Amino acid sequence: MRALRPGTIQPCKICSAPAPVYGSVDFNKNCEAARGLILPAAGIPVSYNRCSRCGFLFTAAFNEWGRADYQQAIYNDDYIVVDPDYRETRPAANAAMLAKTFESHKHELSLLDYGGGNGVLAGKLAEAGFPSPATYDPFTPAFATLPAKRFNIVTCFETLEHVPDPRRQIAAIAKCVDKSGMVVFSTLVQSAQFEKVGLAWWYVAPRNGHISIFSRQSLTQAWEQQGFKVRSFSDDLHIAYAKLPAFAKHLAGAST
Repeated sequence: MRALRPGTIQPCKICSAPAPVYGSVDFNKNCEAARGLILPAAGIPVSYNRCSRCGFLFTAAFNEWGRADYQQAIYNDDYIVVDPDYRETRPAANAAMLAKTFESHKHELSLLDYGGGNGVLAGKLAEAGFPSPATYDPFTPAFATLPAKRFNIVTCFETLEHVPDPRRQIAAIAKCVDKSGMVVFSTLVQSAQFEKVGLAWWYVAPRNGHISIFSRQSLTQAWEQQGFKVRSFSDDLHIAYAKLPAFAKHLAGAST
């Protein structure tokens, strides 16, 4: 595994304010520890910084990594151990949610699943009546080419916490959205209890590739930089849009 950058004060990756070192965890800290999976310590500390202004939590340890580094150390054959739901359970559940949410308009909506892994979500949506939903994922050869068009809906489930440059990634996602479209995405934001638990929080998990952990403020600010508003239905599920599309007007009163 490539050597990791040591922890030093960093500019926030969202608002550029000073982000002091917040602490460090072992590389093998993973999300499945919440279900009892405790991996042996790798003996490799991963330092996280937290913004003094917007609360964004991130690690700069992987800033110099390329795709091959991530595939070797994180998204390898053992990834299923630390995220057993990513292949089938989670995309199937998300597809069911989307099919129910947009049932009345699904036959007229174009959809791109950004960071869609193995394409299961798009396949389920095609079965549910969405016309030719597409998948993009740079780590999956079959879906590594980004379609050269804009979409009514861009989904992005459990992706933003994995990216080392969130502003650039959100800008790329925004460019995929039609002017009358929207983004439906998930990423777990820091709860009100985060100050008490800090890096012990289960979602801070470098072995899962969780390197960008948003606060509500930083999530809102990141999308506002692209001219998008954010509405949240929970700490995990959100939508972003420049103007709420007509096909999503029924969601206006359902968010927080």
